[in-house]
Amino acid sequence: MSSNGSMDQNNEGSSKSGISIHADQSTAEMLLQVSNRLAVIPTLNEQLETLVEMTREATHASTGTLFLNDALTGELYSRVTQGNYKREIRILNSSGIAGHVFQSGEPVITNDPYSHPSFNPTVDQNTGFKTSNMLCVPITTMRGQRIGVAQAINKEGDFTKDELSLLGAIISHASIVLQSTLFVEKMEQARQQEAEFLRVVSDVSSEIKLGPLLQKIMSAVTRILNCERSTLFLNDEKTNELYTEIGQGLGVTKIRFPNHVGIAGTVFSSARSVNIPYAYADLRFNPSFDKQTNFFTRSILCVPLTNKDGKTIGVTQILNKRGGPFTEDDEARLKAFTAQISIALENAKLFDDVQNTKNYNESILESMSNGVLTINAEDKIVTCNAAGLRILSVHETEILGKSYQDFFVGPNAWVTELVKEVSESQSSDIIMDKDMEFGEEKLSVNLTVTPLVSAAKATLGSMILMEDISSEKRVKSTMSRYMDPSVADKLLGSGEDLLGGVDSESTVLFSDVRSFTTITEELGAQGTVALLNDYFSIMVECIQGEGGMLDKFIGDAIMAVFGTPVPHDDDPDRAVRAAIGMLTDLAKWNVQRLAHGQKPIDMGIGLNTGHIVSGNIGSPRRMDYTVIGDGVNLAARLESACKQYGARILISDFTFKNLRSTYRTREVDYVVVKGKTEPVGVHEVLDFYDNDTFPNLRETLDCYKAGLEQYREAKFESATSNFNEALGHNPNDKLSKLYIERCEHYIANPPGPEWDGVWTLTSK
Repeated sequence: MSSNGSMDQNNEGSSKSGISIHADQSTAEMLLQVSNRLAVIPTLNEQLETLVEMTREATHASTGTLFLNDALTGELYSRVTQGNYKREIRILNSSGIAGHVFQSGEPVITNDPYSHPSFNPTVDQNTGFKTSNMLCVPITTMRGQRIGVAQAINKEGDFTKDELSLLGAIISHASIVLQSTLFVEKMEQARQQEAEFLRVVSDVSSEIKLGPLLQKIMSAVTRILNCERSTLFLNDEKTNELYTEIGQGLGVTKIRFPNHVGIAGTVFSSARSVNIPYAYADLRFNPSFDKQTNFFTRSILCVPLTNKDGKTIGVTQILNKRGGPFTEDDEARLKAFTAQISIALENAKLFDDVQNTKNYNESILESMSNGVLTINAEDKIVTCNAAGLRILSVHETEILGKSYQDFFVGPNAWVTELVKEVSESQSSDIIMDKDMEFGEEKLSVNLTVTPLVSAAKATLGSMILMEDISSEKRVKSTMSRYMDPSVADKLLGSGEDLLGGVDSESTVLFSDVRSFTTITEELGAQGTVALLNDYFSIMVECIQGEGGMLDKFIGDAIMAVFGTPVPHDDDPDRAVRAAIGMLTDLAKWNVQRLAHGQKPIDMGIGLNTGHIVSGNIGSPRRMDYTVIGDGVNLAARLESACKQYGARILISDFTFKNLRSTYRTREVDYVVVKGKTEPVGVHEVLDFYDNDTFPNLRETLDCYKAGLEQYREAKFESATSNFNEALGHNPNDKLSKLYIERCEHYIANPPGPEWDGVWTLTSK
């Protein structure tokens, strides 16, 4: 290629056309020979090769090039034949000397190209070709329309004006034939394109499956529009995303993104085409997709895909037109193609949706624990899911295709009668807890028979739904002897294994009525029972309202568990909320009791979170579902410790650290409970108090906290001062009084250096 975009198309001295032009021929004879020779050559490529050879010999140049103008792309192109391969060389029709001649219409003769202002030396630098001199003339039709340029390059010696005139005359005579051949070639290309277009549309429209259809569409678009990559994005109305699973050049890459993002999103949202000749110069282009796919996007053409109702259902995007940017003709052809295939695409989508629905329904049937059988209008059993085969203890070959009247016989004949009744009445029927027998296996089932009817009200058959309740009946029969029905139902949902013993982390709640012995002496037997019934009703409501399990009543005490048998993410919080609710509702009940002249009831509550063992414990004659373990024992110890600390709710450090919500609490002590050697932190929950029952709460807690810190540091005089200040805000704060007594004891009997502030509880 020369510095103005030329390409040597024949460096040989012999002529392919067999034409011999001698210097002594007259110009008229030579020009007549040009016209005659070109007229009998059928193809544009051969005409261009012949014309280049003739101009090269006429001007004594070593090489030559003939460029034609592509009006759609604004480029000059020349066709080069290398063996059996033909390719095009393209340059902008304003570039170099060739572009200058095409734009101005003025011929150029230069024996020093590097001094010419339009000469582009970078081409010589890139190709290693040296342009010494040049002739360049425009190719103009009889109507004065410029359709290209012709060049003669590198003559030994200088080009003359006579040779420039001769080149212009040859090209002028040849332009008539070239224009005619160009017209014929364009007509033939258009005809071939239309034929290919119709063939592709016909081929694509015959496909009903969405995956193969998309593959065919992308392959056809890439081939028809001569691009490197194409993708068809469909809109997912459920997620408002554009998605594709198949893209020409993408392999198996799956892409999904919001339907307003990027070029594709812009086209989908606006329903207007976008043609971008230089992708990275457009702000709408998202280069991250290139990074994901290791692809470099040069040009983009994206058009909306609409259905027959004019609704935009997706977009078609093609990338990197070979030989230049996408043209208006490309856009028109892509729009026409997408309009033609939209119906086939919608049909394929509909088929895909139906197939997905079918697969979804089959998956549901197979995953169901209940058996499902369908019977057609000819009384044949046509489907039976996996659960049905398991319940009936049969293989599908033993039931499918058989008449239901022949299958449900003997002790199961009642099923046949039920199906007949439903078929006659066309109304569903249900039978609960009915026995069925299959060989040695005896079952208890709930059976539902439903008629199957089409949208046109035509009878299609019947459906049988079987629920095997054999296991549930056995377990519930056992559990009903010792467990609350609501707990039994929850356990049944988890299976029988839970009854054998489960190790889990749960929060245990213990509560106890204060001075209950004195109360019973005053009320007597009947009054005590009535009191406990009312009291337990209130307390159990608070526990169950937070999802806790009432484990047992122990005299006037209550034991409840949060996290067994049904765990929650916030069981410690549920237990604390239940305890607060118990004291709050107790206060309301006490108001009513005082109004009736009855004494108020007081109580203490202990909470601990830890590992416990739950299960079916007892003897064959009397069993109980309960929980045991150190976690249970510590909760009981904390409930008892409420008396010593003057508290209503005490929680262990294990519960405190697992709380998700924020509560009004204060650290009470660091203790070793009876029967243990490891100390544990104890906290008091104060949320049930109001300003009347605990005045100046914030101020009291601030002074108490300061006193506790000094107590832990063995600064007993300072601690006493702070605890006294806390009592000044709330004279009834028993915990502050307790620590004043301890400080006075340690002032009189200073502890040794090994003292760590841990207190040992000696009572249960």
